[in-house]
Amino acid sequence: MDDVRVLVDAAAVEVALDPIRASILDALQEPGSAATVAAAVGLTRQKVNYHLNALQANGLVEPAEERRWGGITERFVRRSARHFVVAPDVLHSTTIDPNEVADRLSAGYLIAVNARAVSEVAAIAAGAASGSRVPTLTVDTVVGFSSPEDRAAFAADLQSAVGALVARYHHDDGRPHRLTVSSYPRPKEPS
Repeated sequence: MDDVRVLVDAAAVEVALDPIRASILDALQEPGSAATVAAAVGLTRQKVNYHLNALQANGLVEPAEERRWGGITERFVRRSARHFVVAPDVLHSTTIDPNEVADRLSAGYLIAVNARAVSEVAAIAAGAASGSRVPTLTVDTVVGFSSPEDRAAFAADLQSAVGALVARYHHDDGRPHRLTVSSYPRPKEPS
């Protein structure tokens, strides 16, 4: 099971967003059969089996095991990923281009850059050989600024430090990697 799978097919997204199928996916935190899922979501085994087949046909669930009970074989499935993310390309025929957003300090630009990252990394991961890792680097932290001036000074220092690192390690004949650094106010956590 993947930790995160990016859905790049509109049909798979439509299947995943169906309320009944979404509840079935929620019920599959652990592998389950049509009978066990039916008990969890309050539907008949036959209806759940129909929906499981649609989920499996779209890559949202996968076979986990089979158990034999007398002359009956019970098929167990599991989610193909713990979390699903919809690729921005599903809603648009072209990838989002951050350069089309004029204000580089806007929320729209930040969203466009991160949407591009989701699309690009999903495509790279899909094209990678099975079981191989895509070389990535993620820095995720929280910094508290006491004033807008501190935030602006931090941004200038960060830009300078990143520029110096890029100048130190960049080689024109090397394999290019995209580097993005984002900052936004952290949402309040539920209490």
